[in-house]
Amino acid sequence: MKTRVFASAGLVVLVAVTALAQGRGFRGFGGGLGGPFTVPPNVRYDGRFTFVRLKYTTAPGGYWYRGLPAWAHGYPVAEQNLMRIMNEVSGLEAHTDEITVLALDDPELFKYPVAYIIEVGWWEMTDREALALRAYLQKGGFVIVDDFKVRGWGRGLGGGGWDNFDGNMQRVLPGARFVDMSASHPIFHSFFEINSLENFPQAYNAGRPIFRGLFEDNDPAKRLLMMVNYNTDISQYWEWSGQGLRPIDDTNEAYKLGVNYIIYGLTH
Repeated sequence: MKTRVFASAGLVVLVAVTALAQGRGFRGFGGGLGGPFTVPPNVRYDGRFTFVRLKYTTAPGGYWYRGLPAWAHGYPVAEQNLMRIMNEVSGLEAHTDEITVLALDDPELFKYPVAYIIEVGWWEMTDREALALRAYLQKGGFVIVDDFKVRGWGRGLGGGGWDNFDGNMQRVLPGARFVDMSASHPIFHSFFEINSLENFPQAYNAGRPIFRGLFEDNDPAKRLLMMVNYNTDISQYWEWSGQGLRPIDDTNEAYKLGVNYIIYGLTH
């Protein structure tokens, strides 16, 4: 894949594309919206960038949102809108409407350099999946973790929180240590210039979002393997940008993060 195929873009372009996304929103597939939750067949691999969402066994208590499994919240609207943004501000030519959903231990995952997983507080993982995710990260894969709530968030639900996720990651990479990220890291400058993580817009979570990273060999000077948006749901802005329910300025900030994450994953 070419290292740099991206056109320069400014915030004014992103504002315009946000309006485009607002006019082309999508509905989800079932899950309390008129039918059972279904996942269409994955797009056939053809070398073009494809957004990959990771699915997993959802722990008890993780089906609270419209009866969907925790991994599917926002699917497929959030990623479809983000891919439209990517194609408008860059020359990536990613698939837009066609989204791929894979299990952690699916060999097909190794064809894709960037993967996305959410609601990891309700993530149940098998030993086979742990080994597969370890291999994916060590072979150069990059994982984005989002829509990650603190324990007991919202309605006092059980489950969720950092401990379950960290326990899983210790099985993936024993001794893994996540560190709080600084805005000086290259991921926040890989396309758009994000110079501060303070007062970052929140869709509905209380308090400030926490951005954490996992580095190769636990060394911040080496490659970033996993980017974690904790106590926040950045994809909420992507999902609802087609409905006009969130301010455009806040939505732009969320899109800038998504664009930067993907470009970092493709170029490192």
